[in-house]
Amino acid sequence: MASKIRQIFFNALPVLIMVGLIPLVPNDYHLSMVYILIIGAAFYVKKEKNDLLFFVFGFFVMAIFENLFVKTGVETFQRNSLLGVMPLWLPLLWGYGFVAIKRSIIVLEGR
Repeated sequence: MASKIRQIFFNALPVLIMVGLIPLVPNDYHLSMVYILIIGAAFYVKKEKNDLLFFVFGFFVMAIFENLFVKTGVETFQRNSLLGVMPLWLPLLWGYGFVAIKRSIIVLEGR
């Protein structure tokens, strides 16, 4: 069980780092570039089957839903560098979040 917890932690670590950087990097363009570097490094260290598919799916689907949430008043963002709606870095965070979730499910299933 400790091995699974460790694997899940390391799969989630890039997401934790990205979230932790949000208050430290006020420029959305710089933060997006840092996210791209983190995601690139994470894929370089470990690339599993369908990672890119999950990343692209999470990136686009969650960008669409975040846009819908903002347009309906469910959410608001102070940082709205992506089309005046949401932070530019948010779809990147969601995309890699989907990858981390997929990897964690695989660990929990024991595959």
